Amino acid sequence: MDYPKITIITPSFNQAQFIEQTIDSVLSQNYPNLEYYVFDGGSTDGSADIINKFEKHLTYWESKPDKGQSDAINKGLRMATGEIVNWLNSDDFYEPDALTFVAEAFDNPTTNVVCGKSKIVDEAGRVVSYSNGTDIYPENLSKTIGWARIDQPETFFRKRVVDKMGLLTTTLNFVMDKDWWVRYLAIFGLEGIKEIDDKLVNFRLHDSSKTNNHQKQFEIETNTLFHSLCLANNLNEAKQIAALGIDNSIDLDDIVFDSSQSAIHYYLLKKADETYYQQNDSLARKLLSQINPKLLKAKDVRLYEKLLFRSQFIPGWLRNTVK
Repeated sequence: MDYPKITIITPSFNQAQFIEQTIDSVLSQNYPNLEYYVFDGGSTDGSADIINKFEKHLTYWESKPDKGQSDAINKGLRMATGEIVNWLNSDDFYEPDALTFVAEAFDNPTTNVVCGKSKIVDEAGRVVSYSNGTDIYPENLSKTIGWARIDQPETFFRKRVVDKMGLLTTTLNFVMDKDWWVRYLAIFGLEGIKEIDDKLVNFRLHDSSKTNNHQKQFEIETNTLFHSLCLANNLNEAKQIAALGIDNSIDLDDIVFDSSQSAIHYYLLKKADETYYQQNDSLARKLLSQINPKLLKAKDVRLYEKLLFRSQFIPGWLRNTVK
């Protein structure tokens, strides 16, 4: 096998309890063509001493203050010379042979992205559930953009497409990977994406993880992303999304793409579904009223009609009993 060079970047800040397992999981891959960067944001918990133990096996590492996770990852993206690129956060860790599986999946030169699967683990590393990876809706680019769910740790990109996507947006602290994914889809569509069944990563949920503690911020940044898409594509739906709550301090690059309006209506459908199950019927109905079902595929029109009926006629206390 001709092993393509893979660049892995680990951003870190004050996660001494996890980072050794993270680094070891990369190096113990024994992948023969690895470029590995670790950028620590000036931790004060002993992380730097742990990273230093692996210095001779790392391409480069540093421990100094930065502007956050996206800034740390961007440092690595600027330095990366690998054909395949991804980052691994300092509380996650790879499964054995993960990088070999990734390299094999990139055997076709037309493959731009490889999407694997992952295990969800607790603080002690015990498996609590599984993820099916990044959501791809074949032949429905609008839905793939509008629902925009990426499992970043197990989604690997060719460097040549990363160069076109650009660096991460440093004003985003929670959904910079979603922004990146939308940019990929806007540029390349659904071409070049390969899904594999291999479980590549252990994604850790713990008391201090962003996923567990900052759901509101995730929601606001996602709204802001789709609001910016509306503005870039001159869509009136910007008002509806702004009403959901956005952060005007976030400066996003304009993303213009052909299926923008239908993608936005898929986002509104997703938000309506979420708010309905949060028993916010009035907001669900308001969102549904803004959706043009003609912009949805038949399967998704059925979801739209189901939500429209249930939000009007099924009381909240009965909701969980109705399938």
